[in-house]
Amino acid sequence: MDEFDYVVVGGGTAGAVVAARLSEDPAVTVCVLEAGPSDVGDDSILRLERWMALLESGYDWDYPVEPQENGNSFLRHARAKVLGGCSSHNSCIAFWAPAEDLDEWGSLGCTGWSAADCYPLYQRLETNDAPGDHHGRSGPVTIRTIPPDDPCGRALLAACADAGLPTTPFNTGSTVVRGAHWFQINAREDGTRSSASVSYLHPILGSRPNLQIRTGLQAKQLLFDDSNRCTGVEYLEPDTVHSGSVAARREVIVSCGAIDSPKLLMLSGIGPAGDLRDCGVDVRVDSPGVGSHLQDHPEGVIMWEAKQPMVTRSTQWWEIGIFAGTEPGLDRPDLMFHYGSVPFDMNTYRRGYPTTDNAFCLTPNVTRARSMGTVRLRTRDFRDKPKVDPRYFTDEHDIRVMIHGLRLAREITAQAPMAAWAGTELAPGPAAQSDDELFSYIKETHNTVYHPAGTVRMGSASDADSPLDPQLRLKGVSGLRVADASVMPFLPAVNPCITTMMIGEKCADMIKAS
Repeated sequence: MDEFDYVVVGGGTAGAVVAARLSEDPAVTVCVLEAGPSDVGDDSILRLERWMALLESGYDWDYPVEPQENGNSFLRHARAKVLGGCSSHNSCIAFWAPAEDLDEWGSLGCTGWSAADCYPLYQRLETNDAPGDHHGRSGPVTIRTIPPDDPCGRALLAACADAGLPTTPFNTGSTVVRGAHWFQINAREDGTRSSASVSYLHPILGSRPNLQIRTGLQAKQLLFDDSNRCTGVEYLEPDTVHSGSVAARREVIVSCGAIDSPKLLMLSGIGPAGDLRDCGVDVRVDSPGVGSHLQDHPEGVIMWEAKQPMVTRSTQWWEIGIFAGTEPGLDRPDLMFHYGSVPFDMNTYRRGYPTTDNAFCLTPNVTRARSMGTVRLRTRDFRDKPKVDPRYFTDEHDIRVMIHGLRLAREITAQAPMAAWAGTELAPGPAAQSDDELFSYIKETHNTVYHPAGTVRMGSASDADSPLDPQLRLKGVSGLRVADASVMPFLPAVNPCITTMMIGEKCADMIKAS
């Protein structure tokens, strides 16, 4: 059995960061186990404008959802199967989490995770082209504001302003509750994504003998000694027949994402005891919070045929964000839109809605969904996909916000600046007007922004419903931490990729200090 000081399971958005930071100390040895292939030299991954082709591809674990009582049962959760994880797979929209969200994390018992604690880590990780003394100028992750090259996008921002949503830049240090702007993205000027792997691992590949990155190795289970200390990981060899293992002298860090981290823990006997026994898994730690509290950003779509030709080149085709509050007095937006300069008929076409090659769309999403779901084992076999049940729209709040979003999208596109662009509304179409009609459409056709989180959440040491303490240590065992979006007490209001990198930075800091 190979032995290292630290073993990082998953070379994804947080795992790549943890491995890079820990291996800065030449006296420390680090091994990364990644189930997918490397992204080095692979333009299908590295070229950001190609990201939508990665959905349901060979780079995607492609998890179906369980039948939804109040949502779209056709929906699939894309989870990246490649070095860099979902930062190698997504649209690279880059946000600092709202200070109000991070401060609420701290108030929920996550000591050390307030905005004052976390904002310096965003600054450390970024090289940002936006103004402001709070921004980092020398970090590994290139973050830049999308240039205003899309004429339909420019018209949309003017229409937003006319509808009372002012043009307001993001990542200024103040939360945009009501406003719109071009996104910031983590991508280089030449169109290469500044993913966690590109930013943290590529520059050091081959130059650190104390770091081994092993791809094509899927973890089967965590290994423990008689004192319940996590001592390593068993994995499937690339021949898909034999198993290997790697040992950790100090700690194992699980960074497999909000679906696969709880899956690996449950396969290793850590999770809700009854569910584990039902699958024939011996219970090591009865931890009800593992695989629970699944939260996401559910996303609707409203699409128009464009009166003029849409752009044929883009940074990543989804270049503008719009935030709004659906009720007065909010300190954070409860509604967000992405503007797409392309048709998005992934979930509408099968339901009979018309489509076209020349369209634009707005995708309202619920930033703080109250519907909570679960990730559970399907069987004790690590090769089987887990049961992912987001339970979309089982809370009335989410339905109300989404319907508000569809109506607001129509209000925006009805403004004068969009008159030269907005043609026929293709989906849901002008016939859908009542709340019932609009939600019937949403229920059949909604998607996800692919932001699952909270399934191995951290909390105070005394909170039995939180599997992790604020140092990301798994309660009930030793030598084991989790670092990815699963640890979030709740999902922030914005796209969480950069926050997940920040979690990797903080995890490495806490390990170094321990």
